Amino acid sequence: MPCGNGFPASLVQMENNGSDEVEKLKTKFLSVWHNVKYSWALKPKTSFSRNSPVLLLGKCYHFKAEDDDSVPEACYEASDEDFVMGNVEAFRKDFASRLWLTYREEFPPLPGSILTSDCGWGCMLRAGQMMLAQALTLHFLGRDWTWSEALTLQPLDTETWTTTAAKRLVASLEASLQGSSNPSDHGSSPLPQTQAAPGSAEEADAHVKEMYHRTLVSWFGDSPSAQLGLHRLVRLGLTMGKQAGDWYGPAVVAHILKKAVEEAMDPGLAGITAYVSQDCTVYSADVVDCHRAPRAGQTSDETSDAPPLPQNDQPASASPLPDDRAVIILIPVRLGGEKTNPEYFDFAKGILSLEYCIGIIGGKPKQACYFVGFQDDSLIYMDPHYCQSFVDVSTSDFPLQSYHCPSPKKMPFSKMDPSCTIGFYSRSVQDYERIRQELSKVLQPSAKEKYPAFTFVQGHGRDYDLSAGLTPEKKEWPFICDPRRTVTTAGDFVLL
Repeated sequence: MPCGNGFPASLVQMENNGSDEVEKLKTKFLSVWHNVKYSWALKPKTSFSRNSPVLLLGKCYHFKAEDDDSVPEACYEASDEDFVMGNVEAFRKDFASRLWLTYREEFPPLPGSILTSDCGWGCMLRAGQMMLAQALTLHFLGRDWTWSEALTLQPLDTETWTTTAAKRLVASLEASLQGSSNPSDHGSSPLPQTQAAPGSAEEADAHVKEMYHRTLVSWFGDSPSAQLGLHRLVRLGLTMGKQAGDWYGPAVVAHILKKAVEEAMDPGLAGITAYVSQDCTVYSADVVDCHRAPRAGQTSDETSDAPPLPQNDQPASASPLPDDRAVIILIPVRLGGEKTNPEYFDFAKGILSLEYCIGIIGGKPKQACYFVGFQDDSLIYMDPHYCQSFVDVSTSDFPLQSYHCPSPKKMPFSKMDPSCTIGFYSRSVQDYERIRQELSKVLQPSAKEKYPAFTFVQGHGRDYDLSAGLTPEKKEWPFICDPRRTVTTAGDFVLL
């Protein structure tokens, strides 16, 4: 029976006994409230059409079964009961395998502040982390990699994370105090670890990939030591005049990500760097220099402590020259004025149809998102507006479930904010040349829209740069080409 304050009598008794379990339970209830506050739990399930292909970071999926010609023009909800339809299961596994970085709370204070959570302001940084994570997934694991546990994740919806979750948490708490196991709390139980050394070549390959997977997640942990974690990004943002708690636009985040990759000290990240375009222009000579120039203080024969990636998992362009590094190409753009120009919708679709595209960070007014695909005239995105508890990634068996999302979301292209950053992954100089040629075709402007979203130019940026001296935050609208021209904008969209 609940007592006067709404908590079960057993909880009151435990609180009187000073039980730490009560504090943990209260923290979980607070997380549920945060997720109602930030609108995640109140959003309806995402519906997909059975009759239109779905594109996810260069992979195409069809939900309609090949022998089913009688399916009506209706919407399809991606639920567990619909695996029989086409390759729905393959899409869900692919989506859920992408790294999901969201709001967190109860982590160590951020640099220059006393904040221990990024709820309400850190969504663009989280979106940037997700795009960077996809680049590293391509680099270490390849586009075909999927997480073996992806389809075991529980759905994230109102029923799961509100009343039902509260009842389950109370039941599991009482069971744990009696010395019982907690099989129902899927999110808090670590993944089973490998019991013995892999035997077959296939098992060995899976074991190596899972080591990469876990290492990759740890780089994005919410601690000062994490190579690409929120603490590192906030510290780098301080050099651009950004404080923890400020709003971060997609162009500023691109520059922060570039610095974070360049300054990462983990040997596993020595073979990759980042490039940010200038004024919607990619200077090919600068990208080639990024591919070939060794990182400061490193030699070309420096080796990484990370396990070697099996050669048979690498794409055809995955045998770079000894002095080559992979490059993450980040291109801040603006696809219209106050609203996204409809003429750019097909351009965005073409970009997200490429396997070397690592997505788009941007959003809609008041919300930042990580766009990973589309169906018809709707974008598919990963939502960082979900508050989760701090996870200590320094342990060898930290749980991975909270870093993967089973629930894709959609929004119309027309609601997309025009300010965004597009990302690509280039493994080598030869790879970049192929990417440049392919993208040049995608960038051909339409009859109505006379200007491409961005361009490729031979040579170095310093040979053309008219905006030298502008700081990254002043170049938040990245299409400023002439410093003599006064550009008036409405500012970046509000981020929650």
